[in-house]
Amino acid sequence: MKIFKVCFTSLLFVFSVQVFADNSTVYFNGDILTMEGDKPQYVEAIVVKDKKITFTGNMRDALNQAGVNPTMRDLKGQTMLPGFIDAWGHFTLIAQNTLAVNLGYFSKKPPHTTQELIGRLKAEARPFNDWIIGAEYADAFLTDGPLTIADLDSAFPDQPVFINNISTLTGIVNTAGLKKLGFTKATKVSQGMLPVDPKTGELTGELIGEPNFIATAKVFGKFPRDLTMETYRKAERIYASNGFTTAQSYETTVEDIQNMRLSVDRRVISLDLIALPTYDVVDQLLATNPKYPFGVYTEGDGGFKVAGILVSTDGAPQLKLAYFSKPYADTTGFPKDWRGLDASPPDLVNRYAKLAYQKNIQYFGYSNGDAGIDITLSAIAKAIRETGITEDRRTAIAHSFFVRNDQLDLYKSNKIIPQFMPNHIWMYGDVYKKILGEERANNMVPMAWAKAKGLHAGLHNDTPSSGPSAMFTIWTAVNRQTYGGDALGADQCTDPYTALRGFTAVPAYMYKEEANKGSITAGKLADLVVLDHNPLKVDPMQIKDIQVTETIKGGKQLYVHQQ
Repeated sequence: MKIFKVCFTSLLFVFSVQVFADNSTVYFNGDILTMEGDKPQYVEAIVVKDKKITFTGNMRDALNQAGVNPTMRDLKGQTMLPGFIDAWGHFTLIAQNTLAVNLGYFSKKPPHTTQELIGRLKAEARPFNDWIIGAEYADAFLTDGPLTIADLDSAFPDQPVFINNISTLTGIVNTAGLKKLGFTKATKVSQGMLPVDPKTGELTGELIGEPNFIATAKVFGKFPRDLTMETYRKAERIYASNGFTTAQSYETTVEDIQNMRLSVDRRVISLDLIALPTYDVVDQLLATNPKYPFGVYTEGDGGFKVAGILVSTDGAPQLKLAYFSKPYADTTGFPKDWRGLDASPPDLVNRYAKLAYQKNIQYFGYSNGDAGIDITLSAIAKAIRETGITEDRRTAIAHSFFVRNDQLDLYKSNKIIPQFMPNHIWMYGDVYKKILGEERANNMVPMAWAKAKGLHAGLHNDTPSSGPSAMFTIWTAVNRQTYGGDALGADQCTDPYTALRGFTAVPAYMYKEEANKGSITAGKLADLVVLDHNPLKVDPMQIKDIQVTETIKGGKQLYVHQQ
């Protein structure tokens, strides 16, 4: 009898394990858009188990595949997509900016006047390192003109104030801020400027280029690692609330790389984090480890990785720093026939392109004007020619704002992925019409040209250089509306599905992760986003208003929208 009891107990244990071991989840009753292929495809249901998608198809087969007692998730008519992938952004800057007041057009209470802006600073700012800090500011969005040092001095006569522009390239401080930074009219500036008011002969408080970078570093300073991890948590919340399951930070330092990896290793961050350092930092990494594992995740199919090498060739077009083959239409403030500047000498670009192809390090160019793009294209072609490597290395050129039609042919022949940032159309389209002329402005971010040539273009926000919403960026790519309300280059509009691929399938391919991400496919990671409406079925002008209601990373809920 005792033997029977033991056997019965063992059988009961085995049965219990069988009953409760199937921890599958079935998602159903929504528009489940797989993002597989060049045309929209839907499935009725999907099954997720652990961190993978195990089945996609009809509901009956999904229930058969789900096993015993699956969790049933009714999407209630909402739309499910693969999680968005950040192809070009500043995760570490977003984290740092959580220490500031968000003054961006995408903030909860975007300021429309200087008084609204100052009112938000007074109500929300908590001094950090003795500074009042604002971030994501854009003077074009203030109806009464740009913020001035007089405005800041009147509101904060003794407290140092630093307001960083959304471009991250410029900023403004008050008089107390200039004093704390040690900036005077005698301060030497090699790249950029400290403008002087011609009427008063005093500094305007504006910081352009190098002075702004110096100010940013001094204002935020060094802070404890625990605080760094806390800012990373806040940044993850921003990304997840916008549907991202993979985040990137480019221009990362060695310290950034260490902190990003630590945040993943310690499970502070659930997102996959990708670092993209500049060539000088890559030199440091290779000096410490000649076989540094570029492109390899710490946890196999996720975690943290250093993607490759970043080489820039020119600067911001809205500041007339992008490098063009023909002069700017408006050269005010610059020499006659101004074409912009090449940020890196061609010899340097050539050297690092060849290094990337020799060592199989993924190459990421950063080029804005067509002449800047020419430098990158020439370097890549030279590297391919000299190394004899013709395989698809997933080489990418970020921004590619003003790529010419003929240059896109070279993208295709040399297997280069264009990574576009459509939000510049909305933010600066009206500016580009003035400083570059109608033709170049109309053909910026030429997604129609790219698609006609069979190129698969990625999309990115370059957050914090624009807002973090993928839906807003998709809206811009589809509608090409400027801040002033005009349509810029309607012939270059793209369709919503192609734009969605720019945040899903294309960046997954770019990162060499197409086996694990980018579509809702059995065997891939359960990185998913749920939207309250289907971008393919709403009026195109309503796409920017679509809300992320849930973000799922590796089968686990990372974000849920609170009503």
